[in-house]
Amino acid sequence: MIFIGFVCCLALYVACNLGANDVANSMGTSVGSKAITLKQAIVIAGILEFTGAVLFGRQVSSTLAISIANPDLFVSQPQTLLLGMVAVLISCGLWLQIATAKNLPVASSHAVVGAIAGFSWVAAGTSAVEWSSLGTISLAWVVTPLVSGTVAAGFYLLIKRSILEQEQPLIQLDTWIPWLSLILVAVFGVIVLPTVVETLPSDFLPAVPRHDFSLGLGGMAALAITLVGWRRLRAEQIAASSEIPAVIERQLARFQLLSACCVAFAHGSNDVGNAIAPLATILYIQNTGTVPQSSLEIPLWVLVLGGVGIVTGLAIWGKQVIATIGEGIIKLEPSSGFAAELATAATILIASSQGLPVSTSHALVGAVVGVGAVKNWRSLSLDTLKSIALAWIVTIPIATLLSAGIFTGLRYFFT
Repeated sequence: MIFIGFVCCLALYVACNLGANDVANSMGTSVGSKAITLKQAIVIAGILEFTGAVLFGRQVSSTLAISIANPDLFVSQPQTLLLGMVAVLISCGLWLQIATAKNLPVASSHAVVGAIAGFSWVAAGTSAVEWSSLGTISLAWVVTPLVSGTVAAGFYLLIKRSILEQEQPLIQLDTWIPWLSLILVAVFGVIVLPTVVETLPSDFLPAVPRHDFSLGLGGMAALAITLVGWRRLRAEQIAASSEIPAVIERQLARFQLLSACCVAFAHGSNDVGNAIAPLATILYIQNTGTVPQSSLEIPLWVLVLGGVGIVTGLAIWGKQVIATIGEGIIKLEPSSGFAAELATAATILIASSQGLPVSTSHALVGAVVGVGAVKNWRSLSLDTLKSIALAWIVTIPIATLLSAGIFTGLRYFFT
């Protein structure tokens, strides 16, 4: 029980650092563009990250636990795998804390993958590592920010030319509100709605196919966002007819906030696995004395632990990395922040549909740079970008070496 308590504390430590660092991916641009305050961002992200982690975090956690290291090589030595997962928790927690202290957004999924590869190599040789997975992740490092940046630049250019630079921008915004609502729901609805509907009991659904029900929900959401947007636009036009740019940005700030909320939910459902997959593996070995191979069931209380850790870390340390993404690269307004958020979500969605592991940090930073290139590329903070790029580059080797060293020490003392 003492050992399990210690391992739970380690997982909570990793989740706290993950929350402090990665949650900037969903709320950084919203804070930077002044769409919401830092306190509001922490509350909103905390609720949505926790909900996403608890309700939909099982699949990613199971995949991480059994797909990076070859489980067949640990069948005869389950305690070695157990010590390795302890090393993963310690090394990932340390690296994420260091990166957060330096205000650098890093990829926690890459840290976990690198840490698992590090101890596996030391424990069972190079054949214990799924090198193809590492190659795919490395390729995703390069491709993700490029794709996200291109999508963000194109979407912001559309908003800029179709609304912001028109002679009558309010009329153009009025015309574009239904389309912006539809794009927003289409991008995020594909991530969230099918998953939500699949988890509902049949008794709660009408006698229609589940995918049709998802489409119906998405259509109603788009209609509701459109009607609310039109009503608020009419009210603001009457109250502030001489502040047209401010009215437009306030309207787009609401779209940006909705996009940030959906990213936070999706992020919690995916990245909680980085903290609790090693814990779930350890618990499985402790309870059964065997190594998980084909699948791994994640207990609900483990998901709750991960969600609590993410929210705690966000509340205590999250403002540092949020400031780096939201303000350190380039100054954002709601219009440009909305473009960056939407591009981030679209990039992650496309990659997920192809089964590619990508980093939300990479996608969002690439999107912010893409928007900055359209606005004024000279305004981009190259020093900040260099620091972020360096943190990306060194994450896997640092996590790998840390995990390998810690595992070597643990194996020396406990075997």
